Amino acid sequence: MYLNKVILIGNLTRDPELRSLPSGIKVCSFSLATNRVWKDKNGARQEAADYHNVVVFGRQAETVAQYMKKGSSMLVEGRMQTRSWDDKTSGEKKYRTEVIADRTQFGPKGGGGGAGAASSGGVGKASSSSEEVDSIEYPEEEINPEDIPF
Repeated sequence: MYLNKVILIGNLTRDPELRSLPSGIKVCSFSLATNRVWKDKNGARQEAADYHNVVVFGRQAETVAQYMKKGSSMLVEGRMQTRSWDDKTSGEKKYRTEVIADRTQFGPKGGGGGAGAASSGGVGKASSSSEEVDSIEYPEEEINPEDIPF
């Protein structure tokens, strides 16, 4: 069994470029930056960024080109693909690895939304109205772990 699945969440490093194939299908390409944070053996915080070339086809390509721009947050789900071609000037073989996106999802808009804004859904609209938002009421007494049935 084989699996070629990529899920990335990151920020666009440049504005998306929209083009058309000779068949009329729209193609949008952009670069997505992801980062990781870890502690080295001395306990110092380290950070590194990776850059991914992404290609989207069809109606999704038009939507990404219309609404996304450099710095926008996005989730991309798709597959890895490496293509090759002969460079016209030097004659050498060139390679490019890309994520071919099957699904894209826009992240939270800028302006200090943070991670909480991504998962809030439509809750922000309800809290601005006069209706009361349902909340969880926690018991005041301590919970004994022995009382938990599992």
